[in-house]
This record gives sequence, C-alpha cells and structure tokens, in this order.
Amino acid sequence: MWDFEIGRSVSIMIRTWPFIVFRMIVYFGITLAYIVATGSGASVGYGIGHISTDPDGPLSFALWGGIVGIGVVSIALYWIREYILYVVKAGHIAVMVHLIEGHDVPNGQDQIAYAKDVVKERFAEANILFVLDQLVKGAIRAITGLIGGIAAFLPIPGLGGLVAFINTVIRLSLTYVDEIILGYNIRINSSSPFETARQGVVLYAQNGKTLVKNAVWLAVIMWGVSFVIFLLMLAPAAAIMWFIPGQLGGWAFVLAILLAWAFKAAFIEPFAIACLMQVYFKTIEGQVPNAEWDQRLAEASSKFRELRDKALASFGGSRWTQPST
Repeated sequence: MWDFEIGRSVSIMIRTWPFIVFRMIVYFGITLAYIVATGSGASVGYGIGHISTDPDGPLSFALWGGIVGIGVVSIALYWIREYILYVVKAGHIAVMVHLIEGHDVPNGQDQIAYAKDVVKERFAEANILFVLDQLVKGAIRAITGLIGGIAAFLPIPGLGGLVAFINTVIRLSLTYVDEIILGYNIRINSSSPFETARQGVVLYAQNGKTLVKNAVWLAVIMWGVSFVIFLLMLAPAAAIMWFIPGQLGGWAFVLAILLAWAFKAAFIEPFAIACLMQVYFKTIEGQVPNAEWDQRLAEASSKFRELRDKALASFGGSRWTQPST
C-alpha cells in the first residue's frame, strides 16, 4: 500500500524532540500572535463602532478590526518567512536526514545549534535557500502534468469532474517535495545547491509513480488527522472568542483553523517529511538523473529552466554527477 515505515518516522520524531519543541514555540507563537491581533483589532473596532450612528456599527467595526489584526500578523510573517525556512524547517530536515542515514546527532539544545551549522555550511545565507526553495516548488508543479495527472489515462466521457478531483489530490500531495529535495541536498553534502536541487527534482520525476503514490497515501492520512484536530480545536477556540466583545462566533471557526494549522506544522509536517524522505532515498538509491526527464521538465516549467540556468552557472553545474550516499 505504502513504502514508508510509520514506526521509524515516529522514532525520528522522538529523537528530534528539541526541534519539535522549537516548532511548537514558533508555530503556536504565530497562532498566539493571530489571536492577540484579532482580539485587539476587534476590541478597538468595537469601541470605535460605538461612535457610529449605525446600530450595527460596533459589530461591523469589530469585524473589520479583527481582519486588520490578521492582516498585520500575516504581513509580519511574510517578512520572517526566510528565517522560518532557514532555521526551523531546514534545521529539522538536516537532523532527520542524518538520523535516516544512521548518523548520530547531539541531543538537547545542542541539536539545534548543530543543525544550524549544517544548514549554514550548505547554504551560506537564508535568501539563497529561499530562492532555491521557491524554484523547486515551481518546478514541482510541472510534475503533476507530466506524471501526476490521470486524465490522459482515463478517456472516459462523464468522468471529467472525478479526474479533476483526483488530479487536485495529487497536486496537494506534492506539498512537501521541496523539503525532500532539501533533504537530498543535505544528504549528499552538496557544494552546489542549485545543481543538486536540479538533480533531485529530476530523480523525483523519473520515479514519479512510486513517489506520488506514497505522497497521496500520506496526504490522505494527514488530512484525516488534521480534520480531527480541527474538530478538537473548536472548543478552545470558542472559549477564546468568548472574551472578544460582540457576537463574533464566526471567528471561533477561523481560530480553530489556526490552532489546527499550528498542530499540523509542529507535529504532522515533520512526520510526513520523515516518511517521504525514507521512500525517496530508498527509491533513488544507485540512480543517476535522466537527461530526457531533465529536458521534459525544462520544456514544461519556466521555474525548472531558471533552476537549470542557475545550476549551469554554478560550479559543477554543467554536467550530471553520480549522487554519493
């Protein structure tokens, strides 16, 4: 059914507990910022609304105040996204890669410092990693059309809606491929990250059938767990909204989504990445990137062409190299 070992991924999660705690602090801190900003904005808007002659003024202004609060936090997150990718995500992936490969890593807070050194060695600056991540994400979208789409294989009239739904599921299942490519970059101790990412994307594409199958299974599992978490979060979210003035019960739904997102980012995402890296590393073992797939991806994706251009411009990027393990 699937090729990853759930028990092994759970074990990796346990052994990287410092990063799990770190992720909890970061993502639940973000959620708290949303809650405070929403509550403060709604309270200010509710107060201003009493000045209005409109009988619904307080509630209307409170609603817009909450929206402004969410907007302010979202803008702040946009500006720190590189830091989150560089320190939180990349660092955790670096430790998971070493554990999957059977290497020892430090325990406690030393693990975070160790991971930061590994990431800094591979990617001198956060903006390099961010640009690389965006290019890989863009290139991955082309894989859906080349290997993920099933419309061409089901030329049956009347199934257009079903085919579109399944293709959407496949696209969503590829969410963490950029993290897997980052793990590949760290695994082979690359000195040319753009070239290694290029190879990693091609290796994913040429093994697409196996990798997408596992990604879809994992996505279904994650959505099920995330939905259960969302239902569990409705009660505390409603309790929080009780303290916000006005009849803003609808915000409880929004906050439940934010709390469920925090749980997903802190716990479920690293589990999914650990599972997919297991499958990816095992599947590509001993393989070299296929030049034909490199060309197909270049024809299908402008982002992959940009990635390839950066790879060719970098040291060692003019030719394929045998991945080392």
